[in-house]
Amino acid sequence: MPHHTPPAGVDVDWDALRQTAIAAMSRAYVPYSKFPVGAAAITLDGRVVSGCNIENASYGLTLCAECSLVTDLVMGGGGLLAAFACVDGNGDVLMPCGRCRQLLYEHSAEGMILDTVSGFKTIDEVIPDAFGPRQLDAYRASQGGAS
Repeated sequence: MPHHTPPAGVDVDWDALRQTAIAAMSRAYVPYSKFPVGAAAITLDGRVVSGCNIENASYGLTLCAECSLVTDLVMGGGGLLAAFACVDGNGDVLMPCGRCRQLLYEHSAEGMILDTVSGFKTIDEVIPDAFGPRQLDAYRASQGGAS
């Protein structure tokens, strides 16, 4: 069973992380669903990134909170996510959808911890057998190529 300690000894104040997600949620643009979502994460180097959902009249173009969080991550210099929380308009914990789990996996440190509706879980527990950058790096290494 995976342990639920953030990678690289990252210190996580889960209450503060949830409060950051709630602050992000308060900025959500949700004129259609009326369902605001906020997300917050801590990177391996201790930075906090956040995002909210931003809807569009063409629903397929709506940005999830996780998408804007990853945008914040990349625009802030990149890095890998170590801990993640997501909340709804009541401040209650939300589980990212499958698409967003893949997006988070893409930018996660190994062993990233998520605050989920069923307790703390690692990224590998919420998207088992995932495919992403670590698998591509392993394949390149097996072929003698640079990562």
